[in-house]
Amino acid sequence: MGRLLSALALALAFASGAFAQAEDNWPTRPLRVIVPYPAGSSPDLIARMVTEKLAPGLGQPAIVENRPGAGGNLGTALVARAEPDGYTFGVSIPGPLAVNTVLYKRMEYDPFKDLAAVSLLAASPNLLVVDPGLRVNSVKEFVALVKSQPGKLNYGSVGSGTSSHLTMELFKETAKLDIVHVPYPGSPQVNAAILGGQIAAGFVVPATAMPLVQAGRLKALAVTSGARSEALPEYPTLAESGYPAVVSTGWVGMVAPAKTPREIVGRLSREVVEIVHSSDVREKMLRIYFEPIGTAPEGLSNLMRSEVRRWSKVIRATGATAD
Repeated sequence: MGRLLSALALALAFASGAFAQAEDNWPTRPLRVIVPYPAGSSPDLIARMVTEKLAPGLGQPAIVENRPGAGGNLGTALVARAEPDGYTFGVSIPGPLAVNTVLYKRMEYDPFKDLAAVSLLAASPNLLVVDPGLRVNSVKEFVALVKSQPGKLNYGSVGSGTSSHLTMELFKETAKLDIVHVPYPGSPQVNAAILGGQIAAGFVVPATAMPLVQAGRLKALAVTSGARSEALPEYPTLAESGYPAVVSTGWVGMVAPAKTPREIVGRLSREVVEIVHSSDVREKMLRIYFEPIGTAPEGLSNLMRSEVRRWSKVIRATGATAD
């Protein structure tokens, strides 16, 4: 028995040493970064800004692969099921990384058991936009208008259970508004519906709305961040407008399969944080109205859990479900 235990101990020590050496040499081939949304989407743009800068520090390129579907669950599940060898990662948003656990009755992965946080990359507030024809110039005036016509006005979202939907439902509950929900496939369609007079307002991502706002075709009233957005400092927050409970952000985070070695996750996190805070990447992110953040793994994992606690209350109150 003593000889067997000694042999096992020697084998474990050898394996541990070999594994540590493999980590020291990581990476020896290109990294695969899965984005569960189409090319040109916000998480895709953020992913490409970061990954194109990884090669100098890691010595290997990172290749973005778009795998959209099922509200972001499809591509994120591929990350969760991938070999935890340090060569597959994901860049995703609040739905697949947190909120979908409440919205979907069944998911193929558990983001809190099957994924490891790497870094919170960037965040953008939702922007409350309205039809200029409403002739309202502030959140206070918008609230007064909606209250004067209960159940008569519509608002658009980018789908049931999405941030734009849940944010308006939280706003409705807080401000005691009666305004009807109309879901659309994406922010461009919400913007088009406002322009066409089908709906009065919506919470949308600034990247799609600001060109129309700057052209005078949409009216922007407020952002949903806790403090004024660095990317949109001219717009008040809903908190400033009297609704401190209405805070939401569209954030983008990087994750890995759960059992990826901590040393690899830590090294990638450090590389990513440095990239996010570089002047050129920072400028590119602000240009699409995202604020660069860059955190240690704990920053993202804590946010994922807090998002579930926060939005599960709104989801239960409104009965929101996934499309």
